[in-house]
Amino acid sequence: MSTVPVSRLSLLLLVGFLVAAAAAQASWPSWRGDASGSGIVAETTGLPIEWKKDKNVRWRVALPEAGNSTPAVHGDRVFVTQAVTTEHWRGLMCFDKASGKLLWKNGVRYEKEERTHRDNPHCSASPATDGSLVIASYGSAGLAAYDFEGKQLWHRDFGAIDHIWGNSTSPVLHGDLVIHYHGPAKNAVLYGLDKRTGETVWQWQEPVWEPGERTDGFREKSDEGVIGSFSTPIIVPAEDREELVMSFPMEMKAFDPATGAVLWTCGGLNPLVYTSPVHSDGIVVAMGGYHGNSIGVRTGGNGDVTETHRLWQQIRHNGGIGTGVAKDGYYYYQNAGGVVYCDRMATGETVWRDRLPGAGKSWGSFILSGDRIYSLSQAGDTVVFKATLDGFQALSQCDVGEHTNSSLAVSGKEIFLRTYEALWCISE
Repeated sequence: MSTVPVSRLSLLLLVGFLVAAAAAQASWPSWRGDASGSGIVAETTGLPIEWKKDKNVRWRVALPEAGNSTPAVHGDRVFVTQAVTTEHWRGLMCFDKASGKLLWKNGVRYEKEERTHRDNPHCSASPATDGSLVIASYGSAGLAAYDFEGKQLWHRDFGAIDHIWGNSTSPVLHGDLVIHYHGPAKNAVLYGLDKRTGETVWQWQEPVWEPGERTDGFREKSDEGVIGSFSTPIIVPAEDREELVMSFPMEMKAFDPATGAVLWTCGGLNPLVYTSPVHSDGIVVAMGGYHGNSIGVRTGGNGDVTETHRLWQQIRHNGGIGTGVAKDGYYYYQNAGGVVYCDRMATGETVWRDRLPGAGKSWGSFILSGDRIYSLSQAGDTVVFKATLDGFQALSQCDVGEHTNSSLAVSGKEIFLRTYEALWCISE
């Protein structure tokens, strides 16, 4: 038997590939984990399920002021968007993953006033990274790209976003594109941008919505303050193509992510949408905000699919502000008041519901690790419970005692938590 000598270059390439693969697997490159927006963690075992201020905390670093964005993690770096209102600054902060040391920060100044909700500070959008560049959305202050050393590569100004509750949609990286929603506003636009230059590849102008008779919690109102989408789009597979799916006021749409062409539209939502769509096994579930409407839709359609691909619609449903997770054809989510639900995705039928222990009230989104769901409340306590059809089964309750409207991010066996006061790294 003969052997083929392995060159030093081949060994280096192999080691480099394995390191890169490990880094990618341990990354949380964007809000909800990746472009699919699933919230599902690659690490199915070993995540801590118990922590408090003085237990299983690797580090805690103070942040300049409150913020709602979720950290993005890649390799040895953690990225967080941040506003400093007294300095009219909106920017991106980069921390060392092992120690929490601030490595660099960069951003833009924005002197003009921009409306928002008191619980929705500026820079609520989470960053997105592909391992070489990082994209940050600053609302009316535009969209910027940085390299891993903090150098600004480009910046785009799309004009002001004027909404009474501000904005929070996060950018999505897909191939060579940045998918960016400039809204909610009457001039809202969904963009596909070249990630290397920021130049527009395609754009879709959202219509100005007239809600008419409402069925949601704002039935007595019809002003612009209760119309709009805070959803982040997702990329899902559908037979022989990919679909970029997003929830808008009144309807859900799918686009060709490469060209921006509209593939299908499904009606049935209400004028206000907080959550992002969730996909599993060819079904996408979208939920309206504040007792809004919810729909389940089969992917792969063309044109208006309301009559052909919409599987169900629930009027004045349970959806809250945070987005849930899907497992084995069931959707687990909670409303803003702390009630958790398990619904069958194919029918919209609720299998069980229960109240979360502890503070409960939440703007955050679930993450799923194996059969464990992590739910973060506004009070800073995380309830870990089982993804099961046998009713609510709590596994633990963990509290850091600081207010947050963020969601958890995971890298390897570490959990990253952003509160109004600090960034935490939780690890056993």
